[in-house]
Amino acid sequence: MHDAEAVTEEMLRDHLFKCADIIRDRVDPPQYKTYILPLIFYKAIDDTFEDIYREKLDELDDEELARDEAFHDFKVPEEYRYQKALERTANLDKFLDNAFTALERENPKLENVFKVEYSDADSLGHDTLHELLQHLNTKSLSLERVEPDILGEAYMDLVADFAEEEGKEGGQFFTPREIVELMAKILNPTEPCKVLDPTVGSAGMLVQMAEHYRENTDGDPKEDMLLKGQEINPGIAPIARMNIFLHDLDGEIAREDSLANPQFTENGSLEKFDYVIANPPFSANWKKDQCQDDPYNRFNWGMARKDRADYAFIQHMIASLNEEGKMACVIPHGVLFRKHEKKFREPMLEKDIVEAVVGMPANLFQNNSIPSGVLVINKDKPEERKGKVQFIYSADEDFYEELSNQNRLTKDGIEHILENYREWKTEKRVSRVVDIEEIRENDYNLNIALYVDTTEPEEDINVSEELNKLKELQAEREEIEERIDEHMEVLGYG
Repeated sequence: MHDAEAVTEEMLRDHLFKCADIIRDRVDPPQYKTYILPLIFYKAIDDTFEDIYREKLDELDDEELARDEAFHDFKVPEEYRYQKALERTANLDKFLDNAFTALERENPKLENVFKVEYSDADSLGHDTLHELLQHLNTKSLSLERVEPDILGEAYMDLVADFAEEEGKEGGQFFTPREIVELMAKILNPTEPCKVLDPTVGSAGMLVQMAEHYRENTDGDPKEDMLLKGQEINPGIAPIARMNIFLHDLDGEIAREDSLANPQFTENGSLEKFDYVIANPPFSANWKKDQCQDDPYNRFNWGMARKDRADYAFIQHMIASLNEEGKMACVIPHGVLFRKHEKKFREPMLEKDIVEAVVGMPANLFQNNSIPSGVLVINKDKPEERKGKVQFIYSADEDFYEELSNQNRLTKDGIEHILENYREWKTEKRVSRVVDIEEIRENDYNLNIALYVDTTEPEEDINVSEELNKLKELQAEREEIEERIDEHMEVLGYG
């Protein structure tokens, strides 16, 4: 293995980004993640295996024992070590296909992780693949040498870049970090816990929950947190699995439809979690007919429309919480006020589990520009928050910055939201704590504009000054009209 220098996050980010340059113009941007991410993962698990093997060999002086799976998260077959791939002089594409098949066979938890066939990519020949492998080999990606947060964050930067390259399609599996950071800080995990993301995408939300725990406690998220996610897209679930490993976390990613076929169950019931965090697809179609006789009793408040799965996801997530559980979910604003969905809002509010509604700026996501929000559910609200809901309006320009193609929450904007939420504040034009009785009177409408006055204050008008401006404009108009009349007369239109 290459004996590499210690790397910083910036160095590693640049290193991984250069992989895209190597295959640019050879494959379309949507395929970057398909061919690059598995190679990064391959290099990382091989480097980690090698480091641990060398350490155990020095300690035990027994090659076979040093390779024992008890010491390794992943077993790498000797005939498919990364160095063996580098030594190939032909047919590297077929070798990589066989290597990934062998890795899945030797490591059951990697089943269906590598959704790639290099031999099917005509534009990626032996030489290009060899260049990719050589480039990656210039730095160690071993978790024994590179801090998991550095490697994981560099990986997530690459995933984010690929999502941006893909545009709308990429946005379906990647939630902007600022939104994820806000949601994790709202949930604030500080004790050992179980976390679920039923629409996990690239697992950014699970990773952020672990990072928040690491930064705010003395505990180790790998030991203290069990992370579980479910993803319907077979091409994206592997990215989530790789992301969990590269952050050195304990997680399980299942590949299936969370509504039609939830994978996390115990004794015929849904498995219960301390936290649920998610960004479900907005107003998506769902398999309503398959869920009519739901064995998990998730849809007791009613069945969402076939073309609007929002409250199907919300009910699924609430049903996945334990009795003290808490959840944060990205929602389209329509969920808050659409008339036909009152039947869901009413029981949710009457059970007093709605803690806060945060209205977000428009155009935060790559795949849509509609206004969104964060719905905060708490099954164990503190005494002072019972019977009340906090509304926070963060769509004002003070909370975000405009980028070339979308908006982004600023650090100050995030902290402003969190200050209001944590202190349960009512702040003019920003937030208000509202009694549920008032929401009842509004027919269970949760539209933020009903509860927080977000209009700009009117400026005092100096009447005499405005009249003078009007006179000046009138005089200017008369002068222009006279000139037009003169021109028209010269042209014979008088």
